[in-house]
Amino acid sequence: MTDFSREVAERIAAAPGNKELQDAARGFLLSTIKAGYSYNFAWQGRPIIQYPQDMVAMQELVWSVKPDLIIETGIAHGGSLIFSASMLAMLDVNEAIERGEKLDPAVSKRKVLGIDIDIREHNRVAIEAHPMASRIQMIQGSSIAPDVVAQVRAIAAGYSKILICLDSNHTHDHVLGELEAYAPLTSVGSYCVVFDTVVEDMPQELSFDRPWGPGNNPKTAVWKYLETHKEFEIDRAVQDKLLVTVAPHGYLKRRSV
Repeated sequence: MTDFSREVAERIAAAPGNKELQDAARGFLLSTIKAGYSYNFAWQGRPIIQYPQDMVAMQELVWSVKPDLIIETGIAHGGSLIFSASMLAMLDVNEAIERGEKLDPAVSKRKVLGIDIDIREHNRVAIEAHPMASRIQMIQGSSIAPDVVAQVRAIAAGYSKILICLDSNHTHDHVLGELEAYAPLTSVGSYCVVFDTVVEDMPQELSFDRPWGPGNNPKTAVWKYLETHKEFEIDRAVQDKLLVTVAPHGYLKRRSV
C-alpha cells in the first residue's frame, strides 16, 4: 500500500500540468452543466443534486475526519443530508466492530444538522420518513439570520469534531456571511466545504437567471474570507484528484485554531 499511495500522490500532483486532461475535464463540466447532469442522481432514494465526483470526495473526507456533527446549509430534496447521515452510520458500525461490540444506533451521538430557508413540506415528510431520519435535525430559516446562527452554534457546542458544508444561496455576500458564521465551528483537521465555487469559472449564461455569476459567487467569497483567516487553506489535492468538481478552491481544510 505504501507504493500504491505514492503512485496515487504522484498522479494527483501531475494532474494540474496535464493540459489534455484539464481541457477534457473542463469540456465535460461545461457540457454537463448545460445538460443538468447533477440533477440525475440520488442517494438512498432521495435526489442529491451533486456531481458523483464530489460525492466520492465527501465520502473520503468523512471517513478521514470521522466527524460527530456535519452541518449543512441547503437541504432541497434532502439527498445530501441522507448521504451524510449514512456516512456517519458507517463510522458507527466500523467503530463498533473495532471495539468488538454490537452496534446500538440509539446511543449514537453523531448527527447531521441541515439549514434551509424553505424546507418544502413534501421534502420534510420524505426526509423524516427515511431510515436515516434519527440522525438528522433540520432548522428552517436563513442560514445567516442571527437567530438561526445562534441555534446552530448552541447545538454545535455539544460536539467536538465538526465538518461544514455550505450549499445554499450562492451569492458572494451570502456565502461570505455563512463562512463568517459557520467556518469557525470547523474542527482543526476537518473541512469547511464550499460548493458551487465553479460559478466563477463558467460563462455568465450558465448561471441562467440566478442572482450569482462570475465575480459574485462562492469562490469570490472564499477568496475574501481567506484573506483574513489563515487558519484555513485550500486543499488543492482534492480538486486535482477529482478533475471534475463543482467546488474548485472550495475544499477548505482547517490547519490551526
